[in-house]
Amino acid sequence: MQQQTDDMEGSMESPNLEFEYGDTDSFTAELSELYSYTEEPEFSLNRDYFEEDFKNHVKGRRWMELSMEEQRAYVMRLLDALEVTDRDKRLKVARAILYLAQGVFDECDTETDVLYWSRHNVFLLYDMGIFTALLELLSMEIDNNQACSSAVRKPAISLADSTELRVLLSIMYLMVETIRVEMEGDSPERKAAREAFKTELGSPLYNGEPFALLLFTMVTKFCSMNAPHFPMKKVLLLLWKTILFTLGGFEELQEMKVRMRELLNLPPLPEDSIKVVRNMRAASPPASAMELIEQQQQQKRGRRSRRPLVKQDSLDTYNERDPFKNDDARDEEDDPEDVDSGIEGEVDPLDRDVIIQPPPPPPPLRPPTERVSFPKGLPWAPKVSDIDTLVGLPRPIHESVKTLKQHKYVSIAEVQIKREEELQQCPMTMGEEEVEETPAEILYLGMLPSLSQYVIALLKLLLAAAPTSKAKTDSINILADVLPEEMPITVLQSMKLGIDVNRHKEIIVKAISALLLLLLKHFKLNHIYQFEYVAQHLVFANCIPLILKFFNQNIMSYISAKNSICALDYPHCVVHEMPELTAESLEAGDSNQFCWRNLFSCINLLRILNKITKWKHSRTMMLVVFKSAPILKRALKVKQAMMQLYVLKLLKIQTKYLGRQWRKSNMKTMSAIYQKVRHRLNDDWAYGNDIDARPWDFQAEECALRECIEKFNTRRYDKNQNTEFTPVDNCLQSVLGQRVDLPEDFHYSYEMWLEREVFSQPIQWEGLLQAQ
Repeated sequence: MQQQTDDMEGSMESPNLEFEYGDTDSFTAELSELYSYTEEPEFSLNRDYFEEDFKNHVKGRRWMELSMEEQRAYVMRLLDALEVTDRDKRLKVARAILYLAQGVFDECDTETDVLYWSRHNVFLLYDMGIFTALLELLSMEIDNNQACSSAVRKPAISLADSTELRVLLSIMYLMVETIRVEMEGDSPERKAAREAFKTELGSPLYNGEPFALLLFTMVTKFCSMNAPHFPMKKVLLLLWKTILFTLGGFEELQEMKVRMRELLNLPPLPEDSIKVVRNMRAASPPASAMELIEQQQQQKRGRRSRRPLVKQDSLDTYNERDPFKNDDARDEEDDPEDVDSGIEGEVDPLDRDVIIQPPPPPPPLRPPTERVSFPKGLPWAPKVSDIDTLVGLPRPIHESVKTLKQHKYVSIAEVQIKREEELQQCPMTMGEEEVEETPAEILYLGMLPSLSQYVIALLKLLLAAAPTSKAKTDSINILADVLPEEMPITVLQSMKLGIDVNRHKEIIVKAISALLLLLLKHFKLNHIYQFEYVAQHLVFANCIPLILKFFNQNIMSYISAKNSICALDYPHCVVHEMPELTAESLEAGDSNQFCWRNLFSCINLLRILNKITKWKHSRTMMLVVFKSAPILKRALKVKQAMMQLYVLKLLKIQTKYLGRQWRKSNMKTMSAIYQKVRHRLNDDWAYGNDIDARPWDFQAEECALRECIEKFNTRRYDKNQNTEFTPVDNCLQSVLGQRVDLPEDFHYSYEMWLEREVFSQPIQWEGLLQAQ
């Protein structure tokens, strides 16, 4: 019992996590995650192949000693050598190029030197056209049917089966990630190269498709079991970084949103969402069942504590009364006659918060003097979607319409939907729509024919990499590019491989979650029905229960997992002597209080779940049916403001379906929603009850949305459509004046044809009149 109490105290006293959410982790962390620990011996292999070739052509000198022109000449020689037909020779040349991209680490003394020369060499390789050459080799490897059929027949696939692909993908990843990240002091030439590479990757230059489509093809081919040797982790990382580079990250998205609102003549955004979330502070989590039981036992033993139940941070920068603080927690007996007829049976009675007094009502809002005026103590500017419905409101309330109008929010999506309705209803008067060829538009057009396959494949991989998934014989093997040829024989080797496998899965989850979120956000900005198409495919592929299954674990353990061996991380491992690994050093992991990639993945998955359920009644009911409330409440244990915000958003949208008893038992969570989630001034989330929902209504909602999406896709992308609105030329002069291509010998037989088909045929005038 003492151990249990200590564990409980530990969870109650969990510190705030100093985590800053962004597009990616630090540059070195992103580079290190490209390599598995089982690939570590290949670093020296790359160096050996490079030095063997380099010494033959540049006598007695090092790479760093060459002038820029000499380096360019040597890279040109490597480029020519990639053209050879011998597969083994090609691989050696590719390894030499990879060594250059890895920063000629044998000539470096520090990690900083390695990163400097890696960056220098990557820009040189891009300038010499290496990426295009690698792309051709990658296409050849993807279409290598012999390798695919050999891998399918193998009982066990290992690292050796994907050697060529891993080398090619590693060089390409280093080029994309290094050029994507802007550094202080970059020369104008490098900035120009970055823009050129970005345009090149996002344009349909590769067989008429953007580069990302080739990688999506690799994902679907792998998931269909036709190419089990594909190194999926590297493919997914490269795909994510390509999308991030070509379409832009979260800050670019915010800038694009601001620009688009200006173009549509919409009022500016009331605040920058990223900045608001970064300034928010985490709340202490709701008490668990064990904590409540322990508190009750202490009270019965007469050892009532005057301190709060849980250590509390002020949730408020304005020093208002904190509704979470409960100096006098009272046990209330549930009145059996006061149980609402909602969905109470689905919530475990032990999984309730301590019942505390609700916070005092906030002071009434005064009409703001400026465009943006936040209510005191709340982080978000409120929004209103309806300023016309005033029926039944007392006369003084009508005066608040002015305030409501100041907070009236019209989204870009609403404008796009209205425009689409006009285009559908008046195709002749509206004319042809001018569609801007943005990178997102080009990508959507390329993905459209096989979009459902891409979505299903990504979710299959996410399921296989989730820690809650049980190993099944028929599931996808995502470990092909981490398992060594010879399995471990010592306990130490087994521990190392176990860490490597867990890390491998975590990186796959990170890449897929970030990739899906980026696609949803960019497509939503580009056109709402593009977003809805992807979102609906995610829903139909069971994305909602999959994400809930992911969170149905000890989320604190996942956040704080130590599946890393710092000594084996690149670039540390290539410039330092390898220490002798022991069981203690393997178990120690790093010193951080949380794992960045796992917290990042959790927030991404919560954001995806928010995006596909928001404003969708049918999908909100799926959250209720799958009993997500207790799962999400447990996720509030992670004391990180951004993660808590997205959990609270998901709880808010389903609160009115959980019934009055659930709300009464979870007042602490309700207070957190009130304080942290944006207010919709005419939303009944906190008091509404909707127990009359009908399942066929849900189907109708999805079907209506599907119809709108299909109309949009047909109108904009089906160029071969033969509709009743196709223009017809009715002008006799125009029709007769058209040039008709006739066969060369037509004029020889024209008189004979005229006699036979026209003059010798009697004209049936009566029939012609009847036809009229």
